[in-house]
Amino acid sequence: MKIVFLGSGAFGLPTLRHLAREHEVVSVVTQPDKPAGRGGELTPTPIAQWAAANLAVPVVKPEKVNDPAVVDDIRARRAEAWVVIAFGQKLGRRLLDGVFAVNLHASLLPRWRGAAPINAAILAGDTVTGNSVITLADRMDAGEVLGQSRRAIDPMDTAGELHDLLAADGPVLVERVLGDFSRGTLVRTIQDESQVTIAPKLSKADGWVDFADTAEMARRRVHGLTPWPGVTVRFRSQPVKLIRVAVEEGAAGLNEKWGAVVDVEQGLVACRGSVLRVLEVHPAGKRPMPWSDFARGQRIQTGEQLVGGKSEGMGG
Repeated sequence: MKIVFLGSGAFGLPTLRHLAREHEVVSVVTQPDKPAGRGGELTPTPIAQWAAANLAVPVVKPEKVNDPAVVDDIRARRAEAWVVIAFGQKLGRRLLDGVFAVNLHASLLPRWRGAAPINAAILAGDTVTGNSVITLADRMDAGEVLGQSRRAIDPMDTAGELHDLLAADGPVLVERVLGDFSRGTLVRTIQDESQVTIAPKLSKADGWVDFADTAEMARRRVHGLTPWPGVTVRFRSQPVKLIRVAVEEGAAGLNEKWGAVVDVEQGLVACRGSVLRVLEVHPAGKRPMPWSDFARGQRIQTGEQLVGGKSEGMGG
């Protein structure tokens, strides 16, 4: 099958690799190179980098994908299907008219439409998520559902880890939908608008945790916001990112100030009515490390405090 692939983020890489092996990818459309790193060097998207190194096809990087010249160029490829994954621009009607185009989205739609569905699922305490392949629609992520896959969320998964797991699930689901299309057996399901939830775009300001919440809420924020924007607290007035934590099962609430270290060796921190175990941290200017290394290096004492709250959310 001849396919045009439109994508920018790393989430689409496993599917692009699969399509390149099993089909004829006739064009790759991605976002323009953007400044990255401290030097601001122009850097291609992950999709552009892989396609340039592995495919002998045009890699198009339009500032505006709906410009008439861009539309004509893409449509001239005469692809049988278009696969869109984390592209980053809305595709207009003229571009999509008469085209079989599908989008891979990292949630079980209609739950978590929007820019950050993986983060939102962890933040909400969902135990199951998955991928959806949908048609393109005028409203964000509102197309007909053509197929879905499901995956349990492990409480220890960070958003970054869950991203990679869901990305790896993408090729099988997309291939199944393409197969149904070619056989004429595609089933289209309209989303139930009464079940829609929204996953808004995150910013650095979201990178906070409040120990006045329960340990479970703290776990969701730390894992749901790792690796970006990351959850930042302060210890001895210095920023420290929490990377991985766990709810200390069976531990009762303590009469300690929230955020106080109640067991240095175990990394136990007091939360509202519960206790959080800190497993891994990333101090500013240093490498990520286990709590035990951090505690030993800082000579932390019982009762010292990790200061959280929205005012401490620094991201990065």
